[in-house]
Amino acid sequence: MLVVPDILAGRDVLGRGPTGSGKTLAFGLPMLVRLTGKFSAPGRPRGLVLAPTRELATQIERALDESALALGLRLASATGGVPTKTQAQRLARGVDVLVATPGRAADLIAQGALDLGDVAVTAVDEADHMAQIGFLPQVTAILDATPESAQRLLFSATLDGEVDELVRRYLHDPVTHATASAAAPVADTEHHVLFVDRRDKTRVVEEIAARDGRTLMFVRTQHGVDRLVQRLAEVGLSAGTLHGGKSQAFRTHALAAFTSGRVPLLVATDVAARGIHVEDVSLVVHVDPPADPKDYLHRAGRTGRAGASGTVVTLVTDDQREEVAAVMTRAGVDPVRLSVRPGDRSLTGLTGARRPPGKPLVSEPVPAPATSAAGKTTARRPGPRGGRGPAPSRRPRRGPKP
Repeated sequence: MLVVPDILAGRDVLGRGPTGSGKTLAFGLPMLVRLTGKFSAPGRPRGLVLAPTRELATQIERALDESALALGLRLASATGGVPTKTQAQRLARGVDVLVATPGRAADLIAQGALDLGDVAVTAVDEADHMAQIGFLPQVTAILDATPESAQRLLFSATLDGEVDELVRRYLHDPVTHATASAAAPVADTEHHVLFVDRRDKTRVVEEIAARDGRTLMFVRTQHGVDRLVQRLAEVGLSAGTLHGGKSQAFRTHALAAFTSGRVPLLVATDVAARGIHVEDVSLVVHVDPPADPKDYLHRAGRTGRAGASGTVVTLVTDDQREEVAAVMTRAGVDPVRLSVRPGDRSLTGLTGARRPPGKPLVSEPVPAPATSAAGKTTARRPGPRGGRGPAPSRRPRRGPKP
């Protein structure tokens, strides 16, 4: 990659490339090399990577961890959903490279657990998405806390809009590297628009969800994700849930189950599109069409990764045709258009759709209360605040005070 020599030389860099093109290693490995040979003081990392989502931060940490260890560097992440006390303690032991979401980095700075005065290299990944979801003020505040002479790297699939402000304020004589046009469709991916009657849409989604293979479905809202996952459970289909309303532990578990293939269907919102780097996702389904061409490209980028082939389908009702056509044009995508109904051979041939089991999934049973040797239930009564605990002791009643 031509970007590596420029980073090693200390140049500020603007990098643009499609998802799955190796951006993390492109900026991460030369960053690690530049930081070798010195040690970081407690709470004062020398390398900083900012990512918009917890999932992406975790992916970056995982991608660079082994290389950092080989070079004798200490790498850690700091994201929401995890107690700040634990992360502050880790920083106090010394961290050379910190991978963080802007909000959590700001929290640690405010608590005095993180000082960016020694940062030599800062990388902002998915910079356009940072601006899109309102992180720009936090990003600028964090960059203000790093030395003005520090090296800055901005990497993203697109570099436009408010990202220009970051470039003007913080990058000095940057060199730009781009592996593809900002509007280039994902390579090795087939794009299809499936026109469906609104009354048929739910059944079409259910049949696609019943297919074999790792499938990723995108829905616009958190409530929409939860509602779809519940509906799929009612027809016998298990699906993982990924959106910002879930705890970090829940999101980590859902992504791990999807990555391993134990639960091959994941339903997510756009916020998760930037953090899902899973191999062998053979089908991406826009259950709700994206409103922005960049969102389309990032969703679609979850399949067809690293040279593998993939398929992207967008479900479109009559009232959405004009809007979706405009998004496709701006994204540089010329999809195959097809009208489908539940059970159609064309739907099966394209997506592998099939009839769902139909039998509702049964949730895990609540353990039965233990019994004593005499066969009596030994479950404790609710405590005074409704929790399970010992029954309050009974005190003998006293008569009225004299």
